[in-house]
Amino acid sequence: MKVEKIMTNYNLDSVPLKNGRFLYQNRIFIPVNTASPKYLLCFLLFLALTCIEAKAQLGFCTGSSGDPIFTEDFGFGTTDGPELLPGTTTYNFTTGTPNDGDYTISSTTNYFDWQNVEDHTPGDTNGKAFIVNASFTAGEFYQREVVGLCENTTYEFSSWLVNLQPQGGCEGNSIPVNVRFQIWDETDTNLLAQGDTGNIPDRASATWEQYALVFQTLPGQTSVILKMRNNSNGGCGNDLAIDDIVFKSCGDSVTVNTGLGEDNLISCENQGSVSATLVANPDNSIFSTHAYQWQQSTDNQNWTDIAGETSNTYITPSINTTRFYRVKVAEDPINVSNDLCNVLSDVFEIKIVAVPPPPISNGDVTVCENETAMLSVQSPDTYTVNWYDAPSGGNLLLENSSTFSPTIAGTYYVETNSTEITCPSNSRTAITLTFNPLPQVFDSNQSFCEGDMALLSAEIDNVSYAWSTGETTKEITVNTPGEYSVTVTDINGCSNTRTIQLEKIDVPQLETITSDGRSINIKTKNQGDFEYSLDGINFQDSPILTDITGGRYTISIRDKNNCGVITSEYIHVVVPNFFTPNGDTYNEVLQPEGIEFFDQVEFSIFDRYGKLLKFAKGDNASWDGNFIGSPMPEADYWYRIKLDTLVLKGHFSLKR
Repeated sequence: MKVEKIMTNYNLDSVPLKNGRFLYQNRIFIPVNTASPKYLLCFLLFLALTCIEAKAQLGFCTGSSGDPIFTEDFGFGTTDGPELLPGTTTYNFTTGTPNDGDYTISSTTNYFDWQNVEDHTPGDTNGKAFIVNASFTAGEFYQREVVGLCENTTYEFSSWLVNLQPQGGCEGNSIPVNVRFQIWDETDTNLLAQGDTGNIPDRASATWEQYALVFQTLPGQTSVILKMRNNSNGGCGNDLAIDDIVFKSCGDSVTVNTGLGEDNLISCENQGSVSATLVANPDNSIFSTHAYQWQQSTDNQNWTDIAGETSNTYITPSINTTRFYRVKVAEDPINVSNDLCNVLSDVFEIKIVAVPPPPISNGDVTVCENETAMLSVQSPDTYTVNWYDAPSGGNLLLENSSTFSPTIAGTYYVETNSTEITCPSNSRTAITLTFNPLPQVFDSNQSFCEGDMALLSAEIDNVSYAWSTGETTKEITVNTPGEYSVTVTDINGCSNTRTIQLEKIDVPQLETITSDGRSINIKTKNQGDFEYSLDGINFQDSPILTDITGGRYTISIRDKNNCGVITSEYIHVVVPNFFTPNGDTYNEVLQPEGIEFFDQVEFSIFDRYGKLLKFAKGDNASWDGNFIGSPMPEADYWYRIKLDTLVLKGHFSLKR
């Protein structure tokens, strides 16, 4: 019985290989050529205990990688193709829409309802990818030989894949992409490594994803065969694109540093030359032995070997220009000079920073003292700019700014410095700031009299004027109270503003003049700083004039700011509060004062019961305290005096 039949009878999921071998559960087996129970038992024990295991996990190189030794990006252009070489695939090539079991090489994926994505290769214009519409039957769809490898060397294979199906396609039943990568030896009999992507689902936005597989060549082996297999059947879904297939060597992760653990050095060129002892530090994750070759570069692009430097330590010469160092590492000395077989360490940079030139001044600055000054310089963004108060040393005023706004006049000094290390310019740039004074003006309060014009002045010469009224002269006249301003500008362009609060002073307006006993009360219709007089000469602040004898007067009211005087004729009538007809010749008669200035006078006296005791007209308007020749007793009595149209009423006391 052949092994394949034994496996079928036992439902073993195997993959037949060349030379009669087969793959089962990622192990390679030699066929058993007999069906006897003895051999069957040995076969099963062989499956369990003596199989040769092949690596079966996807993963990236965990160490350092060399330069790519093989790259397939499928080209670029707007025409589909070219067709892959014979034997590369069992699928059918098409320059149109790829149906199930078809493929194309194209710069577009705009087929069916697939998502249209650009190829993965960075910077590729109209870049192409390998577009695959899976066959209805799962199986191998791509293989090619990769040559020029090094024997007994670890490599990383990687490729980018994308599921082209739109999310929710095929009514939500889209077949996912699932690809198995395999690396076979050049005889196509030994499986060196394999791994599955697992299901790559459809996504809302098609996304390129990278997968990798690490394998090791066998002794004497310099080429391998890459195979790709669809794990899923075709149908609605399982539509994919592949791009940027890359093989590169995989080795230890190698760092380079000094004995002090520094991974770079930086120095200012005015500090002299620099030397360092560099040590290569492989992490032993891949290689069991190590061979070295140190390299140097002036641009981190073009590298040259350093003759004789093949140990893990290198002492650099003293240098005064920037230099880069790295080391090539291989597991075997024969491979260290073969870039297909080695890996590269991290780059160690000894950077010599040039002394920066001093900044270029944008000029001295003169501004008015009420303006913000802005000093500025020009300097490349690769430097910092710092401001000081002295040409050397001194105090740091502002750092890392090409502008500075001081508030004090004077000379300031600007220095450039490296952003990486203290490496200042050899000199500082001086910039002088001058503040011009403002024109001297003062705010004021002014007033003007009602009915007059007010003269407003800027009170400064040899400047230009801009009034809030729009006028441009030194003085203006106005007749409306309020706030006025004038902005004056001198020959230096400095401006200042004078504000004038203008108040209108009203002329007094008389409302009433009344008598209250011997006092005269004056009331105005408006408020103001007024004063009052009976003779127009002697004025007082109070509107009440006291102890005034009855008579005719000219009342004067004036504003203290000389804004006008008004006068009014007034007859002050005084009726005494009491009189004493007791024969002592003093105050014997009740005689109203001031009534003589009226044309018609009527004078009536009443007792408390309203009895008329005296009535007189004209000059007889007085009372001696008698009634029908008999003296009246002490008491209060009432009077009524009619003076033309004016009627006065009141009472007085009679005392003996």
